[in-house]
Amino acid sequence: MTKLILVRHGQSQWNLENRFTGFHDIGLTERGVEEAKKAAELITAEGITLDIGFTSFQKRAIKTLWLTLEGIEQMHIPVTKSWLLNERHYGALTGLNKQETRDKHGDEQVHIWRRSFDVPPPQIDMNSEYHPSKDPKYAHIDPSVLPTGESLKMTCARVVPYFNDQIVPHLKAGSNVIISAHGNSLRGILKTIFNVSDDDIPGFEFPTGNPLLIDMKPGTLEITAARYMDDTRAKDLPEIASA
Repeated sequence: MTKLILVRHGQSQWNLENRFTGFHDIGLTERGVEEAKKAAELITAEGITLDIGFTSFQKRAIKTLWLTLEGIEQMHIPVTKSWLLNERHYGALTGLNKQETRDKHGDEQVHIWRRSFDVPPPQIDMNSEYHPSKDPKYAHIDPSVLPTGESLKMTCARVVPYFNDQIVPHLKAGSNVIISAHGNSLRGILKTIFNVSDDDIPGFEFPTGNPLLIDMKPGTLEITAARYMDDTRAKDLPEIASA
C-alpha cells in the first residue's frame, strides 16, 4: 500500500498574531516547532518509511519538514521544493489582523475572501513590501507569473498540475510520500484526490502539525483509508468513494 502524508506546517508567528500570512515568509513559533516534533513522533509510532518529500518555498513549511524528517531519522530522503506548493496569496490583506479587517469590512465580506472558492482578495500593490517580486527567492520567476491575490480556485490551478505532474508518478510507482505545505495548497491536493466539489472544499480544515495519513493502492491511487494521526485534533475528511 502506498502512503501519502500531508502535513500543514506548525503554528507560525502570524498564525499566533491572527494575521493574514499567505506568501509572506514567516517562521514557526515555539509551539509550531513542538507541533512538528509531535508529527515526527506520530509517524515514528506508525513505523512508516518514507521515500521522498515535497514542500514549498516558505520556511514555515520547510522547517516543519526538516524537524519531522529529523525526528523520524529519515533526513536522507530526497526533498523537492516548489513555490507552486506555497500558501494562497492573500493580496492586499497580507499582514492585516483578521479581526481588525472584519471590523473594517464586515464579517460577511471577510468570510467571502477567506472561505469562498472563486472570489479573490483585493490585489496587492506593486509597491507593497509584501509584493512577491520584492522577495529574492522569487527572482528567477517571471514577475507576471507570480500571484498578487488568489482565490482558492486560483491556488488550486497552480497546485493541482504540480501535484499531478511531479508527485503522482511517485505515488503510482509505490513510493511513500510526505508533503509539508499550507492550509490552502493542501486543500487543492485534497480536492483532487478525493474529488471534492468546489462548494465543499473551502470547508475542510487542516490542523497545524497533525499529519494526515492516506493509504492508496499503487497504480490506481484508489484511497483505502485516511485519518489524522492525532485523533484528538482531527478534522472532518471527505468520504472515501471506494469504502
